[in-house]
Amino acid sequence: QVQLVESGGGSVQAGGSLRLSCASSAYTSSRNFMGWFRQAPGKEREGVAAIYTAGESTYYATSVKGRFTISQDNAKKTVSLQMNSLKPEDTAMYYCAATRTTFGVLDPLYAGAYNFWGQGTQVTVSS
Repeated sequence: QVQLVESGGGSVQAGGSLRLSCASSAYTSSRNFMGWFRQAPGKEREGVAAIYTAGESTYYATSVKGRFTISQDNAKKTVSLQMNSLKPEDTAMYYCAATRTTFGVLDPLYAGAYNFWGQGTQVTVSS
């Protein structure tokens, strides 16, 4: 069983930055996707960013492209999300997630493709 633990959430003013980290107990395979998702109250969970762990491919939601950067440290089994130029609409619970493999994953930002989830970390951006 893969365990994912997020850290780095908090409160920041609009325009500020936060860095989220996700520590994984193990990679599910040598090739899979790791992603960050968020869910605001009353809204559906949405994909924010994802990364292919065996390569350099990254994927971003339109709303965060150019502001957020996902990266990985394979040796430490961590995936990070650098969030810059934060906006109040970025306020949400942020979740780290992992797929077992890449097989059948057509959209790395689709929550249904992910098999393992962390508990989440809250990000609050005030105006």
